Amino acid sequence: MGKCDRECDCNIIHGDFVENAKKGMLDEELLLFMADFYKAMSDSTRIKIINLLDESELCVCDISSILNMTKSAVSHQLQNLKEMKLIKSRKKGKEVWYSLADRHVKEVFEITKEHAMEELNGVEE
Repeated sequence: MGKCDRECDCNIIHGDFVENAKKGMLDEELLLFMADFYKAMSDSTRIKIINLLDESELCVCDISSILNMTKSAVSHQLQNLKEMKLIKSRKKGKEVWYSLADRHVKEVFEITKEHAMEELNGVEE
């Protein structure tokens, strides 16, 4: 990408476009929540856990075994994901089973996966 592609060579403010963009601007609280969501998704271990839970409900022992990590390390990541409301848990006897919080988490993961696969495979729309 050349300099021309990155910088505007004029000083014109397009008022109608600016006003339209301002109207669509989200409030600060929502923007901060969304930033935290992406921060939670920015860790590769958490993405791996989301990937696993996209396929099946699992307990911490299962996730630990698959990722070759200690239960303590996995539990820490699960707590982060749970605090961000990306996953939920349910108790079954002495076991705690984890799954994705809702369809939105699944959809965001699936869309992100699709985008990444297209980029990695050089597919253009």
